[in-house]
Parts: sequence; C-alpha cells; structure tokens
Amino acid sequence: MIIDFIIAILWSLSPFGEAKVGIPYGLLNGLNIYLVFLLCFAANVLVFPLMIFFLEKINRYFLKWGFYKKSAIFVARKAKTGSGNKIKRYGFWGLILFVMIPMPGTGVYAGSIASYLFKIEKTKAFWANTIGIFLSSVIVWSATLASMKGMG
Repeated sequence: MIIDFIIAILWSLSPFGEAKVGIPYGLLNGLNIYLVFLLCFAANVLVFPLMIFFLEKINRYFLKWGFYKKSAIFVARKAKTGSGNKIKRYGFWGLILFVMIPMPGTGVYAGSIASYLFKIEKTKAFWANTIGIFLSSVIVWSATLASMKGMG
C-alpha cells in the first residue's frame, strides 16, 4: 500500500504524468480516495518551485551545451506558439486555463515554462499554476471515480 502511494506521488511529480496519472493510478489501486487526491495534488504543486529554480539557476549553464540549447529553443517556441497568445492575452486567468486542461502538453511543467518565458511575476504564476493544478486534479479525480463506479 505504501508503495502504491509512493508510485502515485512519483507519477504526480513526473513530467510524463503529473497528477493526471498519479490520481487514477492511486484510485485504481484501491488507495484512500481523499488521501490520493491530497498527496498527488501537493506533489504536483511542488513541481512549480522546482521548475522555476531550474529555469532561473541551472538552465543558463545547460544552455552552453548545443543539444540542450536546441531542445530548449524548440520547447520555448512550442510553448509560445501553442499557448502564448492565450497566456499573454489573459495573463493569470489564461495560465490557469492552460494548466487546468487535463491533456498531454499542458500542466505545471508547461505552465512553469510559460510563466518563465512570459516573465509572469512568480507569486502570481505560482497561484495560477496551483489553481490550474487543483481544477485539473478535481476533473481527473471525479472522472476516475465516476468511471470506477460504472465498472463496479
């Protein structure tokens, strides 16, 4: 049981799943529905300060490496074209909506990168990402619970 909680938390920290995968994993493995939500949400929120630290402190050193620089430019262009207009136009609310959508390519990793690229003030960006993560987590949690009731 503890292992399943750890795996759900790791999925929620992962850029390959976030809470969008951690929550269903925990629920489908029979973990407490409220504790899974709380732990996966909290783990996913933790990503924002880690990403901002990485982008502000470590990113500049990695940019010296050609492969990393090309990848970073690719990600930055994709973020600016994919979500840039909405986030620039709607600011705080646009960032919430972008992070909230429970689909691949959205979430706190992309929201953190967008916050950094568009120079959104850190406190505002943190709260926009946190609210977006919360709403996304509620959507995924509710949909997973509803589908589990349909299976049972």
